[in-house]
Amino acid sequence: MSGFWRGLKQRKLVQWAIAYVAFAFALLQGVDIVAQRFDWPASVERYLILALAIGFFVVLVFAWYHGERGAQHVGSMEIMILALLLAIGGGFIWRFGAVAKAPHVVTATAVAPPPQAAKPPGLLVAATKIPEKSVAVLPFANESGKSDEQFFSDGLSEDLITALSQFAGLKVISRNSAFQFRDSKDSSTKIGKLLGVAHLLEGSVQRGGDEVRITATLVNAGDGSIVWSQRYDKPYKDLFKLQDAITQSVADALKAKLLTAPGAVVQSDRPPSGNLAAYTTYLRGVTEYARVNEPGVRQAIDAFQSAVAIDPHYAAAWAALSRASARLGAAYLGGAAQQQAYAQARRASDEALQLAPDLAAAHSARGYYLAYIGSDWNGAQSEIRRALQLAPHDGDAKYLYGSVLATLGQCGRAVDLVQQALVTDPRNGNWYYALSQYLACDGRMADAEQAVQTSIALQPQGSSFHEWLATLAIVRGDAKAALAAAQQEPPGPWHDIAMALALQIGPDRAAADAALKHLIAQYADVGPYQIAEVYAVRKDPDNLFKWLEHAAAAHDPGVGYLLYDPLILRYRHDPRFAAFCKKVGLPTTTDAVAMK
Repeated sequence: MSGFWRGLKQRKLVQWAIAYVAFAFALLQGVDIVAQRFDWPASVERYLILALAIGFFVVLVFAWYHGERGAQHVGSMEIMILALLLAIGGGFIWRFGAVAKAPHVVTATAVAPPPQAAKPPGLLVAATKIPEKSVAVLPFANESGKSDEQFFSDGLSEDLITALSQFAGLKVISRNSAFQFRDSKDSSTKIGKLLGVAHLLEGSVQRGGDEVRITATLVNAGDGSIVWSQRYDKPYKDLFKLQDAITQSVADALKAKLLTAPGAVVQSDRPPSGNLAAYTTYLRGVTEYARVNEPGVRQAIDAFQSAVAIDPHYAAAWAALSRASARLGAAYLGGAAQQQAYAQARRASDEALQLAPDLAAAHSARGYYLAYIGSDWNGAQSEIRRALQLAPHDGDAKYLYGSVLATLGQCGRAVDLVQQALVTDPRNGNWYYALSQYLACDGRMADAEQAVQTSIALQPQGSSFHEWLATLAIVRGDAKAALAAAQQEPPGPWHDIAMALALQIGPDRAAADAALKHLIAQYADVGPYQIAEVYAVRKDPDNLFKWLEHAAAAHDPGVGYLLYDPLILRYRHDPRFAAFCKKVGLPTTTDAVAMK
């Protein structure tokens, strides 16, 4: 043995081995950091480890060979061999890194319509493996026996979603998609496949007086087995400690690590004072806002106002108040009431940013206001980029950023961002609707129609979904399909708009004229942009640009569609188009594919 070790020493195998191991360790650490930044799959590092293991034996052979010759240098042949190994390893990294980034219509998860809904025709999905480090927090069951306590159990689930989203490499499904399975009778396997996750976190909440009982269970979605389970009986005042304990237990079970991305900051929707009254009031607002209708938005605003009255330093509540106020004004109000809502949205976002400059939700709220109310799209882009820097996995911020980029005429990038957002919210009908618009702008008309069909399957009563389906039919010149789609739009303004658009390419000119006349009489003040679209279909550019001017004067949010609207873009080469873009602060160019 002494002779053997002396031989190793003479050939410097130990030194070569130590040097190689040190190099491999440093390389793996560097690749691990890069993989987290770009969400590469675990297979990248596995293949690299395999390549390095093979390289270890190659290096030992080199060392022995040169030791026999009494020379410790690497020749040109050895350099070529090492370069070949590195090229093969680099090829693996590029191949799998590209797969991780390359989007299709839906990235990294299979999406299906909600229970009892028909499968959307031609739904595009990417058949990729569900990541092991993935979880959906289902709404915790309210066992308090009081219906008004539902917001509390929902709030607990949402807080866990927010907390788990802080962990690197852990795919966490957003509230919108996860909560569609409230009281679901589907098996854990089916729910896991529909949401594209390997684990489900479920449980129950029972609150009585100053005590709270929380039961939480982490389930393997593949076979329904329990990975971890715990029951907590604690004073209500320890709620935040309970939430932290559950979060840490789930993270430990999934071997997840906290985010280390440059600039990322741990996000929270809790009041900095720890005031539970403010927190529960805020949770009530979140629950009401999720109803996606005018009464829900109004009640959410009342709740958020109460939360900030209890704790004026509650930045998350101020940010939520800003988003809700902006939405109320843009979607449901007009005139002086609308301007009051906008003013409140601006004040609330100012408060949120001043109180918590590192709160991603505050920057998203300001970005939302600037984009949809202030028509400051460059400013909105800056704010939402900051939100993504603070919270890299925030699907809402990715969706908002995509909408701003589409407004600026960058359709391809908008498609990528919305697809990324759908990874964590795969059943969001509104996002599929937006994706369809950006796909059409990108020239992918078949994909665009499939995406809007998906949005309709997920939200059959979604506002303007059928109107957009009618628009796609208009673009391809199919009058019959356009009218059929328009007739499916639920009653309301968007039904009238859809019918007015569809009738313009039909044979009944009297009906087309009457529909336009009705649109002008009913919606001249609130929908001038849509009237401009009707004139675009009628091939009347003079009235088209006249109504675009009305839209700009009325601060119609529809102006933001200009650079990806297939109807208006037919007139992109008219000198008045570039002049109007400059007037409203939009670029004069777009990467939208020209429509006939």
